[in-house]
Amino acid sequence: MTSSFSGTVSADIPPRLRLDRYIAEYLNLMSRSQIKARNVQAVLNGKAVKMSRSIQRDDFIELTWNTPGVCELKPENIPLDIIYENEHVVVINKLQGMVVHPGAGNWHGTVAHALLHRHSQLDAGETWRPGIVHRLDKDTSGVLIAAYDSETLDFLVRQFKERSVHKRYIALVQGIPPKMCDCIDTYISRDIKNRQRFTVSKTGKRAVTVYKVLKTWPDMSLLYIEPKTGRTHQIRVHFRHIGHPIIGDPLYGKTHTQYSLMLHAKNLAILLPGEEKQHMFSTPIPQRFLDIINCNKKYSCTLPIL
Repeated sequence: MTSSFSGTVSADIPPRLRLDRYIAEYLNLMSRSQIKARNVQAVLNGKAVKMSRSIQRDDFIELTWNTPGVCELKPENIPLDIIYENEHVVVINKLQGMVVHPGAGNWHGTVAHALLHRHSQLDAGETWRPGIVHRLDKDTSGVLIAAYDSETLDFLVRQFKERSVHKRYIALVQGIPPKMCDCIDTYISRDIKNRQRFTVSKTGKRAVTVYKVLKTWPDMSLLYIEPKTGRTHQIRVHFRHIGHPIIGDPLYGKTHTQYSLMLHAKNLAILLPGEEKQHMFSTPIPQRFLDIINCNKKYSCTLPIL
């Protein structure tokens, strides 16, 4: 089985960029080691070229490669922390470290596998995302909703697209933000220096994040965060941008940290099928938050009611 790609080289590339680096770091199609293993063939502006060829803005690239066989998505008996469930939906408190749906390096043990085991009639289809309405990063914990049928899936996904869903996160950030409440409104694009990250830029996609400081200590703050848009890594990018990265963030914070990511999806308000008012689903403060906060008890650790 073969796959293909064609397109024009984007403008935000450095000079004399190799084709194989562009495929791996800018298109994110596969790693450079996979390029050889999958026998990628490239045509640049109508002429066959090697992976070492330098490319430039507005070049037209055509790629074909061998696609490895994909394992069938099968049910796995994985415990889920159920917040709410009916015949149409299930709402869970996703644990930190659990991947939502299969992908490179995570072919087992995902929320999708667990959902197939819990609801035998769920259609896995060809997307590897059975019932998945939205996602949380692997190291972000918290409330996640999934659908048990295609009609409900469409109904819920449409609300996310229309931004009528209300999501609230809590986070522990380094230091104390300059304002007790604020709206961060920027554009976000992929970081050309590190293609795994995103960064605030003058172009890209608009990202809006509202936050409120709930509690402060000399070296950190507890925040309520409400993203108004749903860009990849949006919250993490925004708080790095204002100089107060999320504690435990290996990608946008300190390189070496003893903590895991202190970001948790606390609340989700969404309209369910057949109902007239939004449901508000809530999760407790994770123990990893309390462990850090308790270390600061000499500064007073009385928390607001969340």
